[in-house]
Amino acid sequence: MLEQDVDIRVIQVLLGHAKLDTTALYARVATKTIRAVMSPLDRIRLLTENETRPDA
Repeated sequence: MLEQDVDIRVIQVLLGHAKLDTTALYARVATKTIRAVMSPLDRIRLLTENETRPDA
């Protein structure tokens, strides 16, 4: 459900958990999803490279 962009609080209610911590124990993120995340430092590096690269 997380990978389908369902809010974690909705998942919490559906599972009947009183605490979000309990839901977090059951939530697992797929390796594919983790690999798709770009580091904020990498984003800065890309922006910097694009600003210093002359236009073709």
